Amino acid sequence: MQHNSKSFVAPVSTALLSAHRTRAFFFVVLLSFASCLGAHAQSQRSRGATPAASPTPTPAPMLTRSSTRHETRRFGYGGTFTIYGAPAGSITVEAWARNEVDVTADIELKGGTEEELAALAVVNNFVLDEDGSHLTLLTTGTHDRKFMKRAAKDFPKKLLALPWKIDYRIRVPAQLDLEIYAGRGAVEVKGTDGALSLNAGESEASFTLGGGDVVSTVASGSVRLRIPVSSWRGRGASIRLGRGDLTVELPAGFHGDVDATVLRTGRVENDHPTLAARQGAASTARQLRARAGAGGATLSFEIGDGLIRITQLTSDEKNRRQ
Repeated sequence: MQHNSKSFVAPVSTALLSAHRTRAFFFVVLLSFASCLGAHAQSQRSRGATPAASPTPTPAPMLTRSSTRHETRRFGYGGTFTIYGAPAGSITVEAWARNEVDVTADIELKGGTEEELAALAVVNNFVLDEDGSHLTLLTTGTHDRKFMKRAAKDFPKKLLALPWKIDYRIRVPAQLDLEIYAGRGAVEVKGTDGALSLNAGESEASFTLGGGDVVSTVASGSVRLRIPVSSWRGRGASIRLGRGDLTVELPAGFHGDVDATVLRTGRVENDHPTLAARQGAASTARQLRARAGAGGATLSFEIGDGLIRITQLTSDEKNRRQ
């Protein structure tokens, strides 16, 4: 069953928000496969007994509730915007000309009954908190034990493990520093020029950027960096990926330095026509120290296991991404 409506989470106390801001926010996805029936059957077989077959119960169908929430905050250039995403769900951030932060959240909940969905809607949401030049988007929900203990003491335990997600679509001023903490889901950032810090679990991350000070760490998945300008405006970029594929797209006339390293298994593929090894720098199948054009800001790429591919951004792609 699908419902579409607009809903708002109950206000969270100032003390609770402060507690959330002062502690680090981490996403841990735990996959647990334990079966008591399987263990019992193995025990019976070890004794020579044949376990009696038992019918597999059919799980009750889940209901789905979808809602959209929209918030806007006037927020000047030069501030810092921190995003704590949901354990599951995408985050898309795009620069625009307005002096505002615009947030649209598509929230999807699953439960066995309408009553369960209503209870989940109260806690699985987000809050915006502004403190001077710092704006924070904090996802609240059943994944956060400390939040649940303070805000929903009598919350039914059977609802804590039910799946849910929030997909964020956010527009921000270009000259804004971004901090993004994401769980499992796609992350896309386009057109920002300030400092950018991303920490994500399992993600398909995509950046279309022309400058800034970028530091990105993704545990597993894929990362794609598109640079539609001839030289990087800013200090550079450092992108790390634990396991997966990392693709870098540079324009034909790019000027800059590139360091690419595969730590364990995999390789570096350089398909860019003007990117060549720097003088005196040794290159191997898993390491590249290269320069394009006259050089410039250093772009550093590092993965544990996988493929780093550096290629040319076509003019059609460049025009489409700008």
